[in-house]
Amino acid sequence: MDEIDKKILNILQKEFPLEEHPFFIVGERCAISEDETIRRVQKMKDEGIIRRIGAVFDGAKLGRVSTLCAARVPEEKIDEFVKVVNANKNVTHNYQRDNEYNIWFTVSAENAKELEKFLTEVKEKTGVTDILDMRAVRTFKINASFDL
Repeated sequence: MDEIDKKILNILQKEFPLEEHPFFIVGERCAISEDETIRRVQKMKDEGIIRRIGAVFDGAKLGRVSTLCAARVPEEKIDEFVKVVNANKNVTHNYQRDNEYNIWFTVSAENAKELEKFLTEVKEKTGVTDILDMRAVRTFKINASFDL
């Protein structure tokens, strides 16, 4: 990843242009073409540096529910578990930690019943049943970005 990629990532995280051709604008800010910007973004997606590009909304204000989960996943099941969790479009973060509860993820749903259904399906499909469901009581921030 070079300095242009880092600049693209900073723009995508903090200043994504709400325009008809956003990658043209991003490219202008980076002194590269729209095609080059799209190529670089696609490469970062292919490499797993970018997982998704999308807006962040305050789900609670939209009537949705969300939770932070921590799962105790045996080493040999991590890849399968992550694949099952990430298959849900409402999973916004999923990362491995060096901890007894080694896979953490956030997920939102239309309502509590749908959230419970998702967690039950994950347990059934993976055989991993030790998943902590830590629903937010209070929101401190809604955005996480990394200055590159």
